[in-house]
Amino acid sequence: MTPRLDAISIITSDLAASLAFYRRLGLDIPDGAEATPHVEVALPGGQRLLWDTEAVIASFDPDWQRPAGGGERVALAFACDSPEEVDAVYAELVGAGHTGHMKPWDAEWGQRYAVVLDPDGCGVSLFASASPAAK
Repeated sequence: MTPRLDAISIITSDLAASLAFYRRLGLDIPDGAEATPHVEVALPGGQRLLWDTEAVIASFDPDWQRPAGGGERVALAFACDSPEEVDAVYAELVGAGHTGHMKPWDAEWGQRYAVVLDPDGCGVSLFASASPAAK
């Protein structure tokens, strides 16, 4: 038997804000999920994205502490259909009050790329092929 990646987990200090952010990115998060201490969403391809509050983690791991320095505890990347969609999604998230970390740019590796921080300071990349023919 070989272990396989099944889920990515986000430990959040503000579950409602985190879920609202990822809903804006198109994840199908059930209404009312904010009222639960643990949330799971199935992703295309079979993986799952999980959320737990810091309080839940601390309840079963009394030695747990929020990582010092914040940021980059987890980083996710969302594929967009076009360079224009990267720009539009970035603008929509920043316009909704989320922190833009790297404005959209044409990366040397052939993608339109941008990074927005989620409510817990984790980097969320938005990317698309810079060439319409190379999706």
